Amino acid sequence: MSNTTTLRTDYKDRIVASLMKEFGYKSTMQVPVLKKIVVNQGLGIAVADKKIIETAINEVSTITGQKAVATFSKKDISNFKLRKKMPIGVMVTLRHDKMYEFLERLVRVALPRIRDFKGIESKLDGRGNYTLGIQEQIIFPEINIDNISRILGMNITFVTSAKTDEEGYALLREFGLPFKNAKKESI
Repeated sequence: MSNTTTLRTDYKDRIVASLMKEFGYKSTMQVPVLKKIVVNQGLGIAVADKKIIETAINEVSTITGQKAVATFSKKDISNFKLRKKMPIGVMVTLRHDKMYEFLERLVRVALPRIRDFKGIESKLDGRGNYTLGIQEQIIFPEINIDNISRILGMNITFVTSAKTDEEGYALLREFGLPFKNAKKESI
């Protein structure tokens, strides 16, 4: 069995049973599923320098293992010297094996590399989805610190099929996301 399917088999074998017991689901089809992970990097500074977008695309593609695409502005904003259809960000949507592989690398390798890490906030969006903000892309081991020109942050959004925040939180906790208050519950 390859490393990419470790979390997927863990989901089928352990997490589904655990969540069915916790929430009293009658069918395995009611158990929430991680649908996709979206990695997004807003680059307002790219208005002045076009090379920043190319660098960001390469970095996000390296981190996720999937080609990232540039996102473009929708309208003109003169105060920010922004014109319609200018590249202002980078994003990639991960599904299936690449999603599980990225999640495993994030939880086991990248998050523990954050300085003074005490866990992540546990505030979901009201529909069972969670967005994690990361200030530095250098926490990922794929990024060579010598080659980066500037420190950039990113948002990682976990989209689940959960109906409530409690269900989404339980699913992500079972996947191993280190929430701050999860330690208090287990004591």
